[in-house]
Amino acid sequence: MQFIDEAMITVQAGNGGGGCLSFRREKYIERGGPDGGNGGDGGDVYLLGDESLNTLIDFQYQPQYRAKKGENGGGRNKTGAGGESIYLKVPIGTTVVDEDTQEILYDIEKAGEKALVARGGRRGVGNAAFKSSTNRSPRQTTQGEPGEYRSLRLQLKLIADVGLLGRPNAGKSTLISRVSAARPKIADYPFTTLTPSLGIVKVALDSSFVMADIPGLIEGAAEGVGLGTRFLRHVARCKVLLHLVDASPEDESDPVKNISMIEEELARYSSYLIQRPIWIILSKIDQLEARQIEKLLERIKIRHPEREVEMISSHAGQGIDALLNKLMPFLSQLGDKMKDEQFAAAQKDLERKITNDVLSRSQSERDAKLQRAPDDLDVEVIHVTD
Repeated sequence: MQFIDEAMITVQAGNGGGGCLSFRREKYIERGGPDGGNGGDGGDVYLLGDESLNTLIDFQYQPQYRAKKGENGGGRNKTGAGGESIYLKVPIGTTVVDEDTQEILYDIEKAGEKALVARGGRRGVGNAAFKSSTNRSPRQTTQGEPGEYRSLRLQLKLIADVGLLGRPNAGKSTLISRVSAARPKIADYPFTTLTPSLGIVKVALDSSFVMADIPGLIEGAAEGVGLGTRFLRHVARCKVLLHLVDASPEDESDPVKNISMIEEELARYSSYLIQRPIWIILSKIDQLEARQIEKLLERIKIRHPEREVEMISSHAGQGIDALLNKLMPFLSQLGDKMKDEQFAAAQKDLERKITNDVLSRSQSERDAKLQRAPDDLDVEVIHVTD
């Protein structure tokens, strides 16, 4: 199935049904009086978190949704039936943005979580409701209110504990395939990974976490070079980022400079996302001698003294267990810290700021794409002569 992580939809809630103007008219019954019933409420539109979904592709083929309107009231005090609400299933991790106001309406993080995105119109009132001691024969009714209409942008951000960053062919896909059941495409050419993938990493019988692999970044990604930064939103929720660095790149580039380049691209994407814990993971260390590794580690520690540094070789299986055995306690400690209200509030505020950066970046990319569109059109002019 094609991976789609952003979609535009419109939702229209149902209109409320109108109130009825009616008077009781039955043989042999005097003073019938007003008996016009109320209308029914319009149907609502909800989004519903569904853990079985992992893409927004359905919304590309069906971008418009309308709930049922409420029925009109009837005579004999008959109330119109309410309009049926609709529930649109979305993947866990979907952010809902009002396209007109750019307001973040909801962030769906749990299965079964409901988000009301368009409220149905209230019902109209029939003339029976206006009867009083001074108005025995009211001819007044009200019409139902219109349902809400909204243009929404849905953005999917995968929910994972650990996110993998790095240049193309840094070994991210190989690592996630070694530690989980995820099977991303692995090859020796750049941008083998074209879409994010998730894998569940089991460290022990009762200990596991979710890891996300995203396509590689290159210099200029913030300006759209390569695959750009659009997939970085999928590590926005991660508790820790693993920056995989090829210890012996085929292009003979400097691994230490590559580290700085990726972190600069990350900071340009979101000044808050880079505040997440980042571990530097030297990969493919089986291709270097011990002295070369020692010298490289020394340079990294000088340039990035605040970063945790680990070494692995996914091909040789070297250092992977040690990495997982450090990650699991780190994640557990973060979970314990979340019990502290002050720490939890700070983390929630950080995630909100990252979400705002993601939204801003997404809007900038869409604006730039629209500006480029006229220049990308190839127009063939055909002259017709009589």
